[in-house]
Amino acid sequence: MEIKEVITCHGHAHVRGTHRTTFEITCEDELSLQGDCIIGVSADKGALDLADDFCSLLADDRAILTTHLQAGDITCEIRSRGSSQMTFDHPTDLVWRRSDFVCGRTIGIGSDYVARTLPRELIEILSGGAEMIVIMTASREE
Repeated sequence: MEIKEVITCHGHAHVRGTHRTTFEITCEDELSLQGDCIIGVSADKGALDLADDFCSLLADDRAILTTHLQAGDITCEIRSRGSSQMTFDHPTDLVWRRSDFVCGRTIGIGSDYVARTLPRELIEILSGGAEMIVIMTASREE
């Protein structure tokens, strides 16, 4: 079983992509230099806006999340896991984490990419304000 969610967001002049344990997309329009995990702003969805069936599928310890980030001609695929502890109740943010920590902003844990390890070409194009399409596919073997 698979369910997809698509989010559109934009880069920002302050996108640095240097955080060591996470990356984040937010509905907020502004970004300070302290937000070194944020790679996309002005997202059209936060965790709270995701479809119920997508969240139900991902809120399982057996779930896998595959995320494709597409900006310009740059694409990156991230693999993460779901968790039965996920609540998807944050109104503006989505966070992918290397660790197993879960809060209302968490969309994936055990991620194989974090801000610091994303392709530098992607971070460069996002720091120029490029549009980014985020395609998330939640799956679980039955």
